[in-house]
Amino acid sequence: MATSVSTRHLSENGALIERHWQELNNRRRLYTWLGLAFLALTLFSSLWFANESNAGKFFDRLPHFFDFVGHLMPRDPIEIVRALFDLPSPYDDGSFKYNYPDGRLYVTESFYIPEYVHKMLETVNIAIFSTIIGVFFGFILCFLAAKNLMPNPWIRGIVRRLMEILRAFPEVVIAGFFLAILSLGPIPAIAAVSIHTIGALGKLFFEVVENADMKPEEGLRAVGANWIERVWFGMVPQVLPNLTSYFLLRLEINVRASTIIGAVGGGGIGELLRLSIGQGHEAKTLAIVLLLFATIFAVDQFSAWLRRRLVGDQAFQLAQ
Repeated sequence: MATSVSTRHLSENGALIERHWQELNNRRRLYTWLGLAFLALTLFSSLWFANESNAGKFFDRLPHFFDFVGHLMPRDPIEIVRALFDLPSPYDDGSFKYNYPDGRLYVTESFYIPEYVHKMLETVNIAIFSTIIGVFFGFILCFLAAKNLMPNPWIRGIVRRLMEILRAFPEVVIAGFFLAILSLGPIPAIAAVSIHTIGALGKLFFEVVENADMKPEEGLRAVGANWIERVWFGMVPQVLPNLTSYFLLRLEINVRASTIIGAVGGGGIGELLRLSIGQGHEAKTLAIVLLLFATIFAVDQFSAWLRRRLVGDQAFQLAQ
């Protein structure tokens, strides 16, 4: 009624616009309800399939979802600290569950690096080295894949398909292939994470390049600069802050990816986490999880600090 009253005072064009808006609004509501109904149907179907796949026990076990958290609680909270720093435990009964000092890495006769800290450093080293390799090759390939810098469709298409192939498979799948060839250790992990990083960062990088301002490149072209000079002096200064942001984000992702690959034999702390969970060592598991959280937090804070130093504080201030 209110709509008809307000429409009565509109001109013919205004009434036409009003009716068109009402049609669009009704259509949007219809699509919203259809989308919600499809989402509810998909969720119900997924839960039904999960229940059938577990012989009808999925819903029966659902109330016990957090029981695993209770099983992780150690008998003494200080045990987490002892496990993290390889300190002797008063509950040591000769089993692997409390053999914290056994994993020490002695640098001198009296100074040692705790086992988990050493393995975490190995995981971080895998992530850093892999990210550097990925950034190097992704940086080179992105300019060959950008439409505004590479007019040749054959070169551009080949480079883009290559990057798609490199990021087509998850790191853990690529690592499994290299583990079968190169045996266990950090080398297969570095190869797997580097390959996936090249494909992922290459795509992000060339999208940034395609959105850059072409006026500096056109000016350099007008004075006779070659392709490399136009890229280096006309494009790189513009896109470098965004490329740095993606590099730092990928470093955080690769720390987690290196941990997962370590669980399948790629070195680092991932294998120790898998073993501690499988053997029911509560203090060791929580110590590793705590160390992982602290490492990710430290990498995130370092990334924010480095980006602020590179871009400048003025980029993070609200416009007055």
